[in-house]
Amino acid sequence: VGLADHTSSRAGELSGGQLGRVSLASALVAEPELIVLDEPTVGLDPVMRSELWSRFADIAASGTTVLVSSHVMEEAEHCSRLVLMRDGTVLAHSSPDALLARTNETTLDRAFLSLIRSTEETS
Repeated sequence: VGLADHTSSRAGELSGGQLGRVSLASALVAEPELIVLDEPTVGLDPVMRSELWSRFADIAASGTTVLVSSHVMEEAEHCSRLVLMRDGTVLAHSSPDALLARTNETTLDRAFLSLIRSTEETS
């Protein structure tokens, strides 16, 4: 998780982003069947975000289910399946590409907003 240079550091000496990666590493040690990540790359620099998304893809390819919870649609772009919810209601369950096609939008942010608007219109 990109902490090789900090193997002898104490947790109190690490930044917030580094502590998040320590938490991720701790979860991965047990090789779980399911890992739940809450906004795993929010607040990290672009290089670290890219490295972590590559790592998450490797974890998923090895058979572990990776569940990501986030309100940041940029994170959703990295996922193969999406479940979009608002106020406890599922608005969509599909791939990012299918969601874009369904809403005729060009970004996941716009697609999500489109779903919200169409739901409000029918209520």
